[in-house]
Amino acid sequence: MSHDDISPDLQTLIAAQVRLQVAAELKRLGFDPARPKRAAFIASKGTLDMAYPPLMLATTAAAMDMEAAIFFTFYGLEIIKKKKSGRLQVPPLANPAMPVPLPNIIGMLPGMTRLASWMMKDWMKKGGVPTIPDLVEMAQENGVRLIACQTSLDVLGINQEDLIGGLEFADAGAFLEYAADADITLFV
Repeated sequence: MSHDDISPDLQTLIAAQVRLQVAAELKRLGFDPARPKRAAFIASKGTLDMAYPPLMLATTAAAMDMEAAIFFTFYGLEIIKKKKSGRLQVPPLANPAMPVPLPNIIGMLPGMTRLASWMMKDWMKKGGVPTIPDLVEMAQENGVRLIACQTSLDVLGINQEDLIGGLEFADAGAFLEYAADADITLFV
């Protein structure tokens, strides 16, 4: 018997039955098709150039109606420090990806980090990209979970009061619980 030998009504009935069985199996496996997509990002570096990716990805995910969280660990905590967030810098020393490559001898001269940071901020401004503090605020306004690694805080001697408001505090295990159900997980 071929597919053409089956009546259209029976084909519809079989297709509906298959869909029900697939849905039941997905539900048994813990898949919830009604759950929004989820994105988990890890921010591990605290330089200006490394602060943009997790914040831009998370705010974009939120704009696409995805759940999103950023886990700030080790030097990534610099991004969410009250006194540091707007003052992040990008070092030109040993950074071959700089748009204006500099020999290391020049990159180590006094004032070069400040110059490279000013240049990057200027490029971002001209490109219409928000500042780091603005991206953090946008993330919070759009429901992105900003999670500071409590273990990193303890190891680095950083107090919760040194960080911006509206954060969650958790260890790696708690973040991994969230990330285990993520559709997208990225380490930056």
